[in-house]
Amino acid sequence: MLRKKLTRGQMIGFFEKLAPTTIAIEACGGSHHWARLLGSFGHEVKLIAPQLAKPYVKRGKNDAADAEALCEALSRPTMRFVPTKTADQQAALMLIGMRSRLIHNRTQLTNAIRGFAMEFGLTTGTGTSRIEPLLERIAADEEMPELARELFALHAREYAQLRKEIEKVDDRLMAWHRQNECSQRLAQIPGVGPIGASLLMLKTPDPRLFKSGRDFAAWMGLTPRDHSTAGKVRLGAITRAGDEQLRSVLVVGATAVVRHARKGNGRNTTPWLVGLIERKRPKLVAVALANKMARTAWKLMVTGEHYRRNAAQPASANAA
Repeated sequence: MLRKKLTRGQMIGFFEKLAPTTIAIEACGGSHHWARLLGSFGHEVKLIAPQLAKPYVKRGKNDAADAEALCEALSRPTMRFVPTKTADQQAALMLIGMRSRLIHNRTQLTNAIRGFAMEFGLTTGTGTSRIEPLLERIAADEEMPELARELFALHAREYAQLRKEIEKVDDRLMAWHRQNECSQRLAQIPGVGPIGASLLMLKTPDPRLFKSGRDFAAWMGLTPRDHSTAGKVRLGAITRAGDEQLRSVLVVGATAVVRHARKGNGRNTTPWLVGLIERKRPKLVAVALANKMARTAWKLMVTGEHYRRNAAQPASANAA
């Protein structure tokens, strides 16, 4: 009905004068801002994930073809939409993103320090707790060239600054976690913790949009990839769809639970987990447990219940 190319400034004026209508936007970096802005003009804005709009691009790729594909995708009765985030939600997500970036920088710096120290015959154990003692040994080593000690001192100051910044961000994140009742309930799930609970609350849309816990785990990419045909079921590795950071946090938490269970000192060990450890490899067990954690989190978010530990646990687990 209408094909019109507009600049950013012209688009705002165009939609201000337009009668209330339904607008489809491809979910991207600035889509939530535009959804809030256009929604303030009285329009109904629906965000569509790029991978769901792509199949409707007929041929080639340009702005007009993408716009037509979005209109076609919007008309599909089974289309799924991305909920619009508020400005406060995006600010909290920015806190999560900053923490990830700082930890990445710290890991990169510690690897550099270890590599340079090894060239002078100095090594240390794994873990960030070993970096500061290593830097102290280097500072006290008078046989090391003066230039090398000066450069290691620069690394030490940068490492200390990164630690302070990470601690500040962690304090802000913990403050947000303590103020959110649902996040505190999710942290009771073994392997989730405050960071995982905060991520679940910030990155998950309305949990009632999912029909079941399995749908929620599938949205997170923790269910097997289905490649079945002619009545023959073929299941592969997990799809790894959805948010990578959220999925990785749950898998890391599940890995910690599995590690303690294999050592026999895990208080969260259950007969289901013990049986799975006996039959499968540790990484497969961790992913299966992460799937179960996601389903449990969905149940707690939907019902408002508290996590109840399974009473039917082995005697050794209870003793631990």
